Amino acid sequence: MSTPDLSLALRLADAADAITTARFLARDLRVERKPDRTPVTDADVAVEDAIRAVLAAERPADEVAGEERGGTVGAGRTWVLDPIDGTKNFLRGVPVWATLIALVVDGTPVVGAVSAPALGRRWWAASGEGAFTSDPNGTRRITVSGVHELGDAYLSTTHLGSWVEHHSREAYLKLADAVWENRAFGDFWQHCLVAEGAIDLAAEAIVNPWDVAPFQVLVTEAGGRFTDLAGAPRFDGGNALSSNGVLHDEALALLRG
Repeated sequence: MSTPDLSLALRLADAADAITTARFLARDLRVERKPDRTPVTDADVAVEDAIRAVLAAERPADEVAGEERGGTVGAGRTWVLDPIDGTKNFLRGVPVWATLIALVVDGTPVVGAVSAPALGRRWWAASGEGAFTSDPNGTRRITVSGVHELGDAYLSTTHLGSWVEHHSREAYLKLADAVWENRAFGDFWQHCLVAEGAIDLAAEAIVNPWDVAPFQVLVTEAGGRFTDLAGAPRFDGGNALSSNGVLHDEALALLRG
């Protein structure tokens, strides 16, 4: 099933894919460094501008908050955008990057779309409508895993160094030691893998709202849980944990140290 807002989000993802795929591996890709020392490419800016133009025409009363052009999430309807999540991968030619689109209504994400064209993958969800993915083999509904024991769980994070600066490296390592396997799939992909049941936990010591807004609805519609590291179901808490739900509280307890 679909809703008008979800249909729009998927069309926005189509527009983004047309730009990002054309600029991926381009020899004339322009890269600059932002004040926080993170990179931004001409593709990041072009995608956000293109999405904002469509939203201005089709949802003129809605607010927009994006990584490159700014904006805030308040009351009412706000589209939250990350034009390229995984810019470091994008500029180095690693195909693991995606455009993230979420509609937040009164502080809660109700629509989420994640498009990773270099992987041939897309994930989406809307409140009450379930979670879905598409790949070259077609479209299917997704659910989180049924793993019930932390010792059987598969865990992912982004950059281990971020735990040193922003939370607790020791707490993360406690969780890593408690699970069956851990990797650093990083960024958007790990939360999508939780939603489709390929892994069981994804933890991040620091995130911006646009990094994770789609995953609150995607993971929960897939049957899992998405919270900050304090356990609050929010995308703007500055950090994040997504899980299959069963393992969530035990993982949170270890991450709290």
